[in-house]
Amino acid sequence: MPTGAGPEAVGIDIGGTKIAAGVVAEDGTVLDRTRVPTPPDDEAATLAALLAVVDELRAGNPRVEAIGVGAAGLVEWPGGHARWAPHNTYRRLELRRLLHERTGLPTTVDNDANAAAWAEARFGTGAGGGDLVLVNVGTGVGGGLVLDGRLYHGEHGFAGELGHLIVDPHGDLCACGNHGCLEAMASGSTLGRLGREAAAADPGGRLAALAAEAGGQVSGEVVFAAATEGDKAALALFERVGHWLGVGIASLVTIFDPDLVVVGGGVAATGELLLAPARASFERYVHGRVHRDLPPVVPARLGPDAGFVGAATLALARG
Repeated sequence: MPTGAGPEAVGIDIGGTKIAAGVVAEDGTVLDRTRVPTPPDDEAATLAALLAVVDELRAGNPRVEAIGVGAAGLVEWPGGHARWAPHNTYRRLELRRLLHERTGLPTTVDNDANAAAWAEARFGTGAGGGDLVLVNVGTGVGGGLVLDGRLYHGEHGFAGELGHLIVDPHGDLCACGNHGCLEAMASGSTLGRLGREAAAADPGGRLAALAAEAGGQVSGEVVFAAATEGDKAALALFERVGHWLGVGIASLVTIFDPDLVVVGGGVAATGELLLAPARASFERYVHGRVHRDLPPVVPARLGPDAGFVGAATLALARG
């Protein structure tokens, strides 16, 4: 098992479909890890799952001295109230207080993409310093801003909801209720939905065939598999999703002028299928293109560990 330097904390990343967690040292070393499904039913089940994860990890790691949580959606900072998330059941869940009371450990709760941005800025692609914008493309689209060496939270902790930047007011309906959010146009859920539409329109095509092999469901993974085979319909879907991702990145760069844009999340693991059209669209729409140097748009380095690594090290930094 790897050994890290300094104190240790449990980091937890609550996503729309899974809870990823680990024990992390102050230097970002992952010492232990676990993963469970996100309960689909209610807040009590979510809290119970979190406590079970903490108990499991503490049992094998007696040096743990804090808990850090990254939760999807609107998370009040520094109070740690998970107020609302389109893909999760909690509503005004006082995560920080409840976890502290049940475990006795100092607890920090932030937005999940903020935590991932912190991890990438300290231990990943942004470890060299400078301002960083993270766009996390998974089931939805999250984001985080590390400016002047600190996470930018805004007045109430709600800053950085980059997935709900509206890129097309006449676009698709988002789970948040608005139309044309970046999440509605460029997420893993969007890729799967577009794939299902394409498969239905061409039942003899490769997307439909791969979906049948996978049990009948067209997911983002199925679209990726078809694209890697060179299927034109699947490649066109990546071009479409990447285009809208680039539109969003262009707006973010125009506003924040960062040194680096990092694209993370499960969909980003598709690599250049997503990033190449995103970069092209970004360069087309960013303000003052011919008069400025553009920041690199690069894949995240820490992969699925970024959320819980960031949450744990934020907790240690606050302790």
